[in-house]
Amino acid sequence: MKHTVTIQPYTEDSSREIAELFYVAVHSINPEAYSDQQKHAWAPKPIDYKFWQQRLNIKRPYLAFIDHQLSGFIELESDGHIDCLYTHPRFQGQGVASLLFDHIFSIAKASNMARLYVEASMLAKPFFEKRGFQLIA
Repeated sequence: MKHTVTIQPYTEDSSREIAELFYVAVHSINPEAYSDQQKHAWAPKPIDYKFWQQRLNIKRPYLAFIDHQLSGFIELESDGHIDCLYTHPRFQGQGVASLLFDHIFSIAKASNMARLYVEASMLAKPFFEKRGFQLIA
């Protein structure tokens, strides 16, 4: 069954849900890719909701929803830096990350950003390379 994905700008009442999506997404990564120790360093428990609310109020991510459920988020900074592209494990493989990327790409284009760049994890690297990003050593 194909779901409709809607993309919306960040609202402060979403901060807790975003923090939880981040935690679940990181901790669902295949243990062959990252160890539990690495995942706990990346996304510690307990979740620091105050930190996330402060971060998100500055970063102002774009949010993807499927059937009114947060399914992913992405951040685009004014200098073209893409940060925090995450999809909830329940919605992975449904085009959420692609739609989020396409959304910020159109914003970057309309804003005449000279470049987009990202520090991608080894798992996210193919996603960005498929979209024309190149590794700079």
